[in-house]
Amino acid sequence: MKRYRQHIIMIGIVLSGIAWVHADNWWVPVHPVQFTVPKGWPAPAYDFSSNPLTKEGINLGKQLFYDGILSKDGMVSCGTCHQPFAGFATYDHSVSHGIDNRFTTRNAPGIVNMAWQKNFMWDGGIVHLDLQPLAPITAENEMGETLDSVLYKLNKHPEYRKKFQQVFGVKQITTLELGKAISQFVLSLVSYNSKYDRVMRGEDQFILPEKLGYEIFQQKCVSCHPPPFFTDFSFRNAGIPEDEVLHDKGRMRITGKSADSLKFKVPSLRNVAISFPYGHDGRWATLRNVFEQYRSKQPRSAGTDSLLKNGILLSNYEIGQLTAFLYTLTDSTISNNPAFLPEELNRLQKQTRDIHQNK
Repeated sequence: MKRYRQHIIMIGIVLSGIAWVHADNWWVPVHPVQFTVPKGWPAPAYDFSSNPLTKEGINLGKQLFYDGILSKDGMVSCGTCHQPFAGFATYDHSVSHGIDNRFTTRNAPGIVNMAWQKNFMWDGGIVHLDLQPLAPITAENEMGETLDSVLYKLNKHPEYRKKFQQVFGVKQITTLELGKAISQFVLSLVSYNSKYDRVMRGEDQFILPEKLGYEIFQQKCVSCHPPPFFTDFSFRNAGIPEDEVLHDKGRMRITGKSADSLKFKVPSLRNVAISFPYGHDGRWATLRNVFEQYRSKQPRSAGTDSLLKNGILLSNYEIGQLTAFLYTLTDSTISNNPAFLPEELNRLQKQTRDIHQNK
């Protein structure tokens, strides 16, 4: 693996792997973290020079990610919709739930490998990772807060004030530091250790159905879902009828162009086996449902992407082999890594292990 070089630009100095940040007339230590790019992957799109990773910054971002303090009722956090056991996507529910059990209009996608993305959300309406959390925080049907209220709560919170001061050298927390802190944690969610990845590195082997599925995938799916991210990050109209309740126009909502009607970002297939239901509105409960949609001979609208206007010819046999391959994209090091899990869950798991060991 290669190291993606970063430059510590915070007000401070770096000595022996420790950065000393000047905060409140004191020098406080932080520990720089190098962002590792898996071998063969392109350079990240994220500008780390504007937000250099530190151990303390990642931990601060993780604490915020799982803290209901960012929501109006104190019950909804980023982790409520982006659940670790589902590859940091919404699990089970067709659309995500917000405060007061309100329904949102979309199914929250997985948020791994965000360092390589340039725009976010199903419609690409957010163009910088540091800004992305502000949208759900202020959405009435998601976290239902105002930025002024969130910043007031954080600045009145002694622990958060201390941690923001240590990481960013600021006395007053602003939306700038809030976004950067959450980004530091999200940037650490790099998925590159699935069975597929191990096979590509020569550390494992596909069984026959997985191998056959991989060959079918390369023939019929790779145009929209190329490795290593298994998405080309484009926006496409897949010929899916508009939901009669949600009336979600997708990319058109951002650009105002009729040509972008019903275009949504091509989702990554990494961890797809554990992130159901599927689609921007969670309309498909299983992978089989997805395959049936794409091989259906039903007429598709004029705006359907050229690659999908005739559907995808798939036999039942091919669907079985494809499913076997897609399961190899599951990365348990993302869903089970204590570094990515809420501390409360880590404590419960430790208590459970201790009980079993003492029996």
